[in-house]
Amino acid sequence: MATTHPMVGGAALFIAVYWTLLREWMLTWGATPSEVHMQFPGDDLLSDPDAQSTMAVDIDASPTDVWPWLRQLGQDRGGFYSYEWAENLVGLDIHNADRIVAEWQDLSVGDTVRLGRADRFPDAVLKVVAIDPAQSLVLRAPDEPTWWVWSFVLDPVNETTTRLLVRSRIRLPENTVIRLAARSVLDPVSFVMTHGMLRGIQTRAEQLARHRSDTNDSGVADSDSE
Repeated sequence: MATTHPMVGGAALFIAVYWTLLREWMLTWGATPSEVHMQFPGDDLLSDPDAQSTMAVDIDASPTDVWPWLRQLGQDRGGFYSYEWAENLVGLDIHNADRIVAEWQDLSVGDTVRLGRADRFPDAVLKVVAIDPAQSLVLRAPDEPTWWVWSFVLDPVNETTTRLLVRSRIRLPENTVIRLAARSVLDPVSFVMTHGMLRGIQTRAEQLARHRSDTNDSGVADSDSE
């Protein structure tokens, strides 16, 4: 009788654990079951996604201290507050800001949020489709039909604590190989980068909140934040 090589058995076990336990944990990191199933702004733009993640973090700051960091997202603005060294390995040219910059605070529906430098990645952009100051921000890929919607929600727990929730909804190509590869490779990458972003915003917003408390300053360079 043929025997299974230990490496094959180990790989099969890892795949089983990944698909049944690890992947679900990654896609819902930090979020409660009710948050995972709640309706987000922007969900209606892609009503039947092939993949969805909902991740969250508690921030010891008010929504008004978190909001300015979201409002300056973008490669040519404040970055994405994640692991810029990883983003720059593929030439995205991301530089994460550690302060609120006044000229980056003007964000409106229809504006573009760039994901990578324009000369190398001219199509790597998202459009702002909904914005509710200090409450939510919705971005989507400009392609038709929509294949990616990225939503940010600020849920105040009390006067000094905010839940930051991030949801990504994606439509995948019909090709089975591509769909499997996307779930096997892109899901872990997305988890790592989104986790880094949540932690990055958490750190920056909490520092801003402490600064406001200590100095009663808005924290915005040469301007007031909304």
